[in-house]
Amino acid sequence: MKEITAIIRMNKMNETKRALSDAGISSVTARDALGRGKGLVDMHLLKGAEQGYEEAISQLGQSGRLIPKRALLIVVPDKLVEKTVKTIIRVNKTGKSGDGKIFVTPCMDAVRVRTGEFGDDVLDDA
Repeated sequence: MKEITAIIRMNKMNETKRALSDAGISSVTARDALGRGKGLVDMHLLKGAEQGYEEAISQLGQSGRLIPKRALLIVVPDKLVEKTVKTIIRVNKTGKSGDGKIFVTPCMDAVRVRTGEFGDDVLDDA
């Protein structure tokens, strides 16, 4: 099983939820997040800040504001990873900076608290 973390635009949340549900992936956890990509940071200022130049440090704070995003956490069996990732991309890809990121990491186990079930039995199996 894998954990898929997707960072998406706030205004894409409902459409993403619907598309995942239509694809048979109904279990999703969502959190508010703040972040920025490298496209919003002046790399010259960043380098100056890393070297300790106070002017660069003070200006970096102005240019690197954090953008509200939504972080989705989805745990699926291995067989649903590709379907889940493709669904998220299809809904969220605009071709513009800020479309988001998807991270796929191994998940060692899962437990359903109510029943005590373990492993893939607690996951969607579309």
